[in-house]
Amino acid sequence: MPDRNPIDIPAAARRIDGAVHDSRRHESAHKHVSGEALYIDDIAEPAGLLHVQLGLASRAHARVLSMDLAAVRAAPGVVAVLTTVDIPGVNDIGAGQRHDEPLFATDLVQYHGHPLFAVAAETRDQARRAAQLARVEYEALPAVLDIAGARDPGTLVTPPMTLRLGDAEAALKAAPRTLSGRLTIGGQEHFYLESQIALAIPGEDEDVLVHVSTQHPSEVQHIVAHVLDIPAGAVTVEVRRMGGGFGGKETQANLFAACAALVAKKTGRAAKLRPDRDDDFRITGKRHDFEVDYQVGFDDQGRILGTDMLFAARCGFAADLSGPVTDRALFHADNCYFYGNARMASLPLKTNTVSNTAFRGFGGPQGMVAAERVVEEVAFATGQDPLDVRKLNFYGTTDRNVTPYHQTVEDNIIGPLVEELEAWSDYRTRRQAIRAFNGANPYLKKGLALTPVKFGISFTFTPYNQGGALIHIYTDGSIHLNHGGTEMGQGLNTKVAQVVADEFQVDIGRIRITATTTGKVPNTSATAASSGSDINGKAAQNAARALKARLVEFAAGHWGVDASAVAFTADGVAVGGQLVAFKDVVKAAYMGRISLSATGYYKTPKIHWDRAKGQGRPFLYYAYGAAVAEVTVDTLTGEYVVDRVDILHDCGDSLNPALDKGQVEGGFIQGMGWLTTEELWWDAQGRLRTHAPSTYKIPACGDRPRQFNVRLMRNSPNVEDTIHRSKAVGEPPLMLGIAVLHALSDAVASVADHRLCPQLDAPATPERVLMTIDRLRARAAGCEDGA
Repeated sequence: MPDRNPIDIPAAARRIDGAVHDSRRHESAHKHVSGEALYIDDIAEPAGLLHVQLGLASRAHARVLSMDLAAVRAAPGVVAVLTTVDIPGVNDIGAGQRHDEPLFATDLVQYHGHPLFAVAAETRDQARRAAQLARVEYEALPAVLDIAGARDPGTLVTPPMTLRLGDAEAALKAAPRTLSGRLTIGGQEHFYLESQIALAIPGEDEDVLVHVSTQHPSEVQHIVAHVLDIPAGAVTVEVRRMGGGFGGKETQANLFAACAALVAKKTGRAAKLRPDRDDDFRITGKRHDFEVDYQVGFDDQGRILGTDMLFAARCGFAADLSGPVTDRALFHADNCYFYGNARMASLPLKTNTVSNTAFRGFGGPQGMVAAERVVEEVAFATGQDPLDVRKLNFYGTTDRNVTPYHQTVEDNIIGPLVEELEAWSDYRTRRQAIRAFNGANPYLKKGLALTPVKFGISFTFTPYNQGGALIHIYTDGSIHLNHGGTEMGQGLNTKVAQVVADEFQVDIGRIRITATTTGKVPNTSATAASSGSDINGKAAQNAARALKARLVEFAAGHWGVDASAVAFTADGVAVGGQLVAFKDVVKAAYMGRISLSATGYYKTPKIHWDRAKGQGRPFLYYAYGAAVAEVTVDTLTGEYVVDRVDILHDCGDSLNPALDKGQVEGGFIQGMGWLTTEELWWDAQGRLRTHAPSTYKIPACGDRPRQFNVRLMRNSPNVEDTIHRSKAVGEPPLMLGIAVLHALSDAVASVADHRLCPQLDAPATPERVLMTIDRLRARAAGCEDGA
């Protein structure tokens, strides 16, 4: 008989462990720090496993005249060497519908590090050594390596886009004041802790199981099927967790999965491909670097009347995601500001470098950096505090609220958010103190800046705005949860489990979250665009509510009460005047032949987009935030420290404040790194020289702000019906790092008494800071001579 207890306490007397809006640790945190968390390279190696190594081209642009692989095949331990002739399907791993990226280069090499072949051997060392024995003869071709070189031939890798609001040309002509300039923004390496990796296990007939570190299991499934010429249903892709992704595993995993699967099916043996970190750097795409040409018209008060911006991007040899990335740069080139009249155009340029790809923010950060440069230029031109010019140009709530892509901003909270941060951080008093410090110190100069963030949430490719989930309830009351999102350390699985626990009012420990797999939830969207919790949380909620409805209907009939008298509580299921343990209700429902499995589905409402017109509503809502950064710069060396950072960020009604705060902190540090220490550099031969931790500098512990204060905006639920009125938090915090760039600019500006805009480009390495100081002093001297 089921356990029954009379209801003699309120239903809400006990709160479930792991409820939504609770600060709960990441479900795998203890395993991360103890080493128990299993990543793909930790999976026990199947018997007969082959290790795969890629043979890479040593030219940036060349025709392959001959490729002698005899020595490779004869090397110790080598079992197979595969080239394009061994591909049963199509030699293509390109993202989307463009099909312009071969798995192996054939007669044309298009970047230094382009894969030519794969060698499979008994050990990883044997495969690595064998790959070096290839003899390839090339005919060198002219290589275009940077934006300047690509502008000349004007070759586009994907169609550009233009946004228009009002009449920018007329507004610029009529504006009392105008200025123009060019901003250079560097790229960024993803530097995930777990490198790209894939393990393929062949099955019967056409079947193959692929364990791969990817943010987009369904795309990998389709690419593998495409290359092997088999149905997608024969390919199962599984992802338990990733050691970081940041966008670098949205499309870049295609190569590694397809290659491992090809070897597995050709040899009948399991195959694993894990590149060295150096090869991973060379082979995989980065954040796009940009050159932005801008012209702005404004009045004497600093109000912006019109803008014209051109975003030229180094995209690499294939399209990858460059179209959507450069589109999103335009979507965020307004940041929090109403331009009135605007023209914004993209210029996605083809180069003989690795194809750049998604990176946290997906073009949005580059657009925002451009917006902040424009505002800073206007502030210097009018002699005002940049914060005052920012506030003057903020979007309004009832007017001045239409973006350059014609979406009305309906949830604007940037004004009160900035006011709260300005007061909390004591911005005005500190600014005066910094000016006094700079006046008394000839070599050390401090800088302070407050920059805002408005980031649109949704995929701009509308079909990706959908998600699925699967829930099983077993007869002991345990719950199996699977959804289409992938866990890369951000805590997505924890949040979705909290949603399900809240629906059934059971402790979160009752829920088992399983690996993302295309065999359970098909046709998944990438875990990207900050939409993981939004779409997968809603899909899981939908599945849970379907099961709840069945259980309520069953319980009402089984215990002879009205359905309105059945409720799920933290102490059990209330059925009329008694409490029944959750597991007993489930067991009784099974005995009554009630299905205890359900799928859930969600699609984001309201969104639509017409790219040809440059108009629509690409985003369901916006996430907001702001940061104040204070720095100290040594003007003799260009070196600097970040003294203090204060952040106030909008997560709506946060699903898990602890996880969200961690995302804000981590996102800020990653954004700061992109704009300061992280520098990608290719030599004249097209070789990436910053290809390892020894030459590529991500922020270390000593680079963090000496004082780091982070708060989440309170009492600000999402106006849209998102999962429990929360807001996405994956990407928006990265752009808070822009405050550090502008604090450095403010410190540099002090060497010319804040009379000239420093025009500090990114990344603001110590070398670039020092060169900007020297250039600014020369400009100031020229102004004085002219006067």
